[in-house]
Amino acid sequence: MKIALVQQHAGANKANNLERGLTAVRAAAQAGSQVICFAELAFEPFYPQLPANAQDWAENVRDLAESIPGPTTDCFRALAAELDVVIVLNLYERDGEQAFDTSPVIDADGSLLGCTRMVHITDYEAFHESGYYDPGDRGAPVYETHFGKIAVAICYDRHYPEYMRALTLAGAEVIFVPQAGALGEWPDGLYEAELQVTAFQNGVFTALCNRVGEEQKLTFAGESFVCSPSGRVIARAGTGTDEILYADLNLQEVSESHAQQLFLRDRRPELYGSWLSVEY
Repeated sequence: MKIALVQQHAGANKANNLERGLTAVRAAAQAGSQVICFAELAFEPFYPQLPANAQDWAENVRDLAESIPGPTTDCFRALAAELDVVIVLNLYERDGEQAFDTSPVIDADGSLLGCTRMVHITDYEAFHESGYYDPGDRGAPVYETHFGKIAVAICYDRHYPEYMRALTLAGAEVIFVPQAGALGEWPDGLYEAELQVTAFQNGVFTALCNRVGEEQKLTFAGESFVCSPSGRVIARAGTGTDEILYADLNLQEVSESHAQQLFLRDRRPELYGSWLSVEY
């Protein structure tokens, strides 16, 4: 499986952002990519950097969200079918009175396989997500695409080992992580270390796609990367650069990994399963 992570900035003009995204898909497909992933809220500003009640974006921030299926997914579904590629998006989704941080997954025939909604919602300086998003209600889905089994862990969800393990147990071979990570947000190397450990402990590929660009409160880092099931970083993008990061994944490494051969085999869920439900 050849994958592409589209690391791009998002200006104020959403139509322009979308056009650059569509152009990036064509470029990635031309380079032989089979699965193409975008960063968190790739085609619009990162709204949660301001509190929802600040009203800098809109009187009702949920009016900024869009339906799925909708205009954006329609464009990318047509392109996926034309180019025979899988596309992982990330959009601000409106569903009735609720709104979600959502990644639609589009198969190579243009079909919408489903939507992953961010499960864990946080709130701290410049990441005021609780005012924008409802907690995801779709569980931890894995998608059987034309090129392999993939899953999505949206930004904050990557911090939860139990979520990543759930994706693994459901059969994921590659876990894509659309992210909005800022410069200096965490200590140097922590993003990579976290997903290196996730990849090693679960025997999966992890692929983090980060946004870039200076916005009102945050400057996004980029530095997208891919980890193999051995826990090694096998591809890395630059800091603050608009680019497409490519990686060739040998999915046989998943079944041959230490995790798939040993760690998952030797689990004892009958002993510690109840610990995971303890309230703190």
